[in-house]
Amino acid sequence: MTRDALKTLFYPFESGALEVPDQGKRVLFLNAEPSFRLPDDFGAELSLVQGFRPHFRALAAASHVVNPAPEGDGFDAAVVLCGRHRGQNEAWIVQALERVGSGGLIVVAGDGGDGIASLRKRLEKTIGLDGHLPKYHGEAFWFRRPETIEAIVAILRERDSGARVDGRFEAAPGMFSHDRIDAGSRLLAESLPGKCKGVAADFGAGWGYLSAALAERTTGLKAIDLYEADHTSLEAARRNLATIGTALPLGFFWHDLVGEKVEKKYELIVMNPPFHQGRAAEPQIGQAMIKAASSSLKSGGLLYMVANRGLPYDHALKVGFSSVTELRREAAFRVIVAQR
Repeated sequence: MTRDALKTLFYPFESGALEVPDQGKRVLFLNAEPSFRLPDDFGAELSLVQGFRPHFRALAAASHVVNPAPEGDGFDAAVVLCGRHRGQNEAWIVQALERVGSGGLIVVAGDGGDGIASLRKRLEKTIGLDGHLPKYHGEAFWFRRPETIEAIVAILRERDSGARVDGRFEAAPGMFSHDRIDAGSRLLAESLPGKCKGVAADFGAGWGYLSAALAERTTGLKAIDLYEADHTSLEAARRNLATIGTALPLGFFWHDLVGEKVEKKYELIVMNPPFHQGRAAEPQIGQAMIKAASSSLKSGGLLYMVANRGLPYDHALKVGFSSVTELRREAAFRVIVAQR
């Protein structure tokens, strides 16, 4: 089903408020999501950017040209689909400003519940807008890329101060727990085994906290592989673990653990599975990741995972593993160790 904000994004072109880009033009589409529908006579060449692996795969399967990060510059226009994180939305607008040519059109849209109105007001003060339209429970606004953008970019980046999580880890808005170590992940890190002979994997590695904890707390490991669906988070993990990688081999896999098979087998897997992509809880994501972990462990291999206490994971664990033990229970979380 197409998200309302996707329809809102292209409504200014459909309504006639904006001229439809014609053939020969190049348009950058930041945070492109599957199932978007272009207005009639939209002849411009689209350059899609989507770093979330499931969306990327769906767009590629629909024969779109899509990249996990922006490439190229001098675009005639850009369209930006906003999400729930203000800092991430502002980062996408910065990317549009940096890659669209002077005077190029930039169109931004989002759902009403995701702060699009406050973002519009902020951009009105910093850039000045050419217009805006509410539609489909959201809002679209647009402006022309100024010739000089340095001051505007500085304002949009002021919330991302560059402070590091726990004084050492790089993270950014839009990543899971970008401004602190998640309480569940910390609890799991404290519960990791002291020794493991073989190769370990971090499923849903994010910006690398659990992999760093593994490298520091679990001796005997031959290597650690990180699997993460968010491209930006995986690249942050690569930088965060750069010093660890000089002593312990690391593998980085941009991977959809729900939709793509893991080809390797491991002695140990750790994970703090996500339980939502939108606003509602989606425990089937964690259930699918438990199934993937079971399939990716060698006989006798161990899964160490943390989960919110109320999530229905017990059946998936019993089906996929020979033994399941609750190692710790604290506040809203429980740490589970399961043997293949």
